[in-house]
Amino acid sequence: MREEDPTLLIEFSPELKQILIHCQGDMHLAVAKWKIEHNFKLDIKFIKPRIPYRETIRKEADANYRHKKQSGGAGQFGEVYMRIEPWHEGIPEPHGLNVRARETHDLDWGGKLVFYNCIVGGAIDVRFLPSILKGVMEKMHNGPLTGSYARDIRVCVYDGKMHPVDSNDISFKIAGLQAFRQAFRDADPQILEPVYKVEVLCPDDLTGAVMGDLQTRRAIVEGIDAEGHFQKVVAKVPLAEMDGYSSSLRSLSQGRAKFRSSFSEYAPVPYELQRKLLDDYNKTVKEEVA
Repeated sequence: MREEDPTLLIEFSPELKQILIHCQGDMHLAVAKWKIEHNFKLDIKFIKPRIPYRETIRKEADANYRHKKQSGGAGQFGEVYMRIEPWHEGIPEPHGLNVRARETHDLDWGGKLVFYNCIVGGAIDVRFLPSILKGVMEKMHNGPLTGSYARDIRVCVYDGKMHPVDSNDISFKIAGLQAFRQAFRDADPQILEPVYKVEVLCPDDLTGAVMGDLQTRRAIVEGIDAEGHFQKVVAKVPLAEMDGYSSSLRSLSQGRAKFRSSFSEYAPVPYELQRKLLDDYNKTVKEEVA
């Protein structure tokens, strides 16, 4: 199909765990679906793309976790005490902790993880800190709230316990992951959604209708400018509300309006939507377990 139609773009998104098809419009998508079903005899289901949410926190929280497992010979033991805080540029050093070392990690999906070693008295051997960091990073890759990436967090490991025989890397990785998970849930977690800047070009007589439609999509209209014989409506719109906007605008304007969009920022989702996302994710997890 790509050889026949180079404008048909297909990709697999590791983050969304979906195969995405990029088309030029609803008709283009319908033709692609018809070809797959009739030419290649495949049963196929088209669904809305998932939204690449992000997770972060809004306050400080402490947690500790002890991982202990005994199975005959050498077992597993690791205990980690951890404090997590929302990170931002210019944040002061952690209060009440003795900072020994600091690592800043720029995350592939945006934002940062800042990891502090605040251990005193050798409670945990320095060689186990990379394992704790690995556990934290694993949980940030699959966030505690909805499985989305987490970002902009400072983690301070300040105490713990180890065993001369049973402590190993896997023990401290698990302890670090679980301590981070507990602290995250206690730190006023927040889901962030991608927001796009949308510019709609439309005739004067359609400006009101276009703005009204945007506002039903949780848009914040930032202004209206004249551009040639058209009015340009500029707004910030959550990506979750942009599904089907092309068809909606075409129908609304009888094909006389057009738009362009580009990523702007991540912004907190409303409380009601966050509750719904959490409930949907928990329901999905329970179904997978079952």
